[in-house]
Amino acid sequence: MAASFVDKARITIRAGSGGNGAVAFHREKYVAAGGPDGGDGGRGGSVVFSVDDNLSTLMDFRYKRKYVAPDGMPGQGKRCNGRDGDTLVIKVPRGTIIRDTESGAIMHDMSTGEDWVAARGGRGGWGNIHFATPTRQVPRFAKPGLPGESHDITLELKLLADVGLIGFPNVGKSTLLSVVSKAHPKIANYHFTTLFPNLGVVYVDEGVSFVMADIPGIIEGASEGAGLGHDFLRHIDRCRLLVHLVDVSGSEGRDPVSDLDTINSELREYSPELAERRQIVVANKCDLLEEGSDKLSRLRARAEELGCPFFEMSAATHAGTHELIGECAKLLRDLPPIQSYEADYVPPEPKVESAGDLTIEKDDDMWLVEGPWLQRLVATVNFSDYESRMFFDRILRESGVFARMEEMGVKDGDTVCMYDLMFEYKE
Repeated sequence: MAASFVDKARITIRAGSGGNGAVAFHREKYVAAGGPDGGDGGRGGSVVFSVDDNLSTLMDFRYKRKYVAPDGMPGQGKRCNGRDGDTLVIKVPRGTIIRDTESGAIMHDMSTGEDWVAARGGRGGWGNIHFATPTRQVPRFAKPGLPGESHDITLELKLLADVGLIGFPNVGKSTLLSVVSKAHPKIANYHFTTLFPNLGVVYVDEGVSFVMADIPGIIEGASEGAGLGHDFLRHIDRCRLLVHLVDVSGSEGRDPVSDLDTINSELREYSPELAERRQIVVANKCDLLEEGSDKLSRLRARAEELGCPFFEMSAATHAGTHELIGECAKLLRDLPPIQSYEADYVPPEPKVESAGDLTIEKDDDMWLVEGPWLQRLVATVNFSDYESRMFFDRILRESGVFARMEEMGVKDGDTVCMYDLMFEYKE
């Protein structure tokens, strides 16, 4: 693949951890027993993906593979909460698909332009001001912040274009794009001139325009990984209309009908649905056609057999390009909008190794439960969701946490504190 274009990348993202709560007491002249005033830690920074229409590749992710948001600041005295960690914004081209690397499931489609939070920062720990009661007026403890979410993700760029130009290398796709739009792709008379997709906006009439993509030349075997085609077939996925350019001049020594069938076969191998996409067959380089040749008539007959509109054209001399663009605009009016991908990622239940040590302490009628595995568990559970709460309760019971507390004398109505989670114990 060309070094100047990257359309797939694997990265690791990690949101910031929450800041620790503060243990502090009010100190002021003439104020006796001012009481606790330790503030909460700040929330860790989240990782957010944002669309940048000035980007056209995932090149930025070739060399930097790990993105970590800053942690929240710890709380301070005088009831001052710590500052939240800054949000880490990762910019990607429009049309980027974000997948979970392990399962391959789609997490989000960056097509609409809306920002998406991929990893949420950890909650800040509570300061000791939260633990003051009439019987516990001098709480000398606070809570640490919780870790942020982390994911191994794969970024996959699928271009957003209305019309995709397909065909063998050197059939005139780049030339056509340069003629009908303001795009300036590299053009030369040799194989694989186009090493990455080019996009151009085609203006048809007042208020009528569409985006056209020049897809690098596909060759036989592309659906199995041959040539450059395999890397770029994914960019045709979203195209609403395919314009299939065929060289009828025979300048490459190939048969145009065979070329048409070969490319369509590759599309079918890659995606049967893509092979059914509406297609226009264009005979290009008609100005170079040898007199008396039957290549044009045979290609026309094959296109009609396939039910595809057929156009004769010479991109180099601009002959027939206006008619082709008019037909594209006409067909696009009735075709469905550009495809967007629905997220199908289901977060797995947290894998909790509950065999580690836990510290259980009693302070008046409050039970303080802490431990590394419990901290990770609390950070991953969505307590606004009933199923998640039931999962949390099941893990605590299976790990023997409640049994240990009952042995230590916990009573109905006692307060249980697990990091920034506080609840009443029910027998």
